[in-house]
Amino acid sequence: MDAEATLKRLGLTLPATPTPVANYVRAVQTGNLLFLAGHLPSEEGRVVVGKLGRELSADDGYQAARLAALNCLSSARAHLGSLKGVKRVVKIVGLVRSTDGFTDQPRVLNGCSDLLVEIFGEAGRHARSAIGVNELPLGAAVEIEMVLEVHPARSRTRRRATRSHRRR
Repeated sequence: MDAEATLKRLGLTLPATPTPVANYVRAVQTGNLLFLAGHLPSEEGRVVVGKLGRELSADDGYQAARLAALNCLSSARAHLGSLKGVKRVVKIVGLVRSTDGFTDQPRVLNGCSDLLVEIFGEAGRHARSAIGVNELPLGAAVEIEMVLEVHPARSRTRRRATRSHRRR
C-alpha cells in the first residue's frame, strides 16, 4: 500500500495543511498512534457550510466529509513527512451538522470512510462514530477526527524535537 501513489492515481491533491483556528495543534503522536484534531471541510480558505437536511443534501454532506478527510490526511502528512508512515486507520469520529429528523449521518460519513478505503485499501477500514449535532465551528457541515496507527519512528515533528533536545 503506497498511499502517496494512490492519491496520484486517483487524481487527488491534498489541500494545504489547515491552520488551527484556536489554541490546539492539528496532530499529536503518542507511541505509534497519531491523533488528528477535528478537521472541517475547507479548501483555499472556504469552508463548506450548512445543515444537512436543510441547505445540504446527504450527497452534499458525503462530498464535505470527503474533503474533511483530505484535510485530516494533509495534517497527517505534515506531521509524518509522508502518508507512507501510516500503517492503518484506527478510528474516525464524524460530527454532522443536522436538522431535527435528519438521520443519514452514517451515509454522510461514508464520504470519509470510502475515501480512506480507496487510499489505504484494507488498512483504511476503521471503527467509526457518526454523530448528529446542532452546530459546528464556522457553521461547517461536518467535522472529522481521526486516529491513525503509524509505523515506528515516522514523525518528522518528533525527530526534530528529539534532535533539538539532544543538542542542549
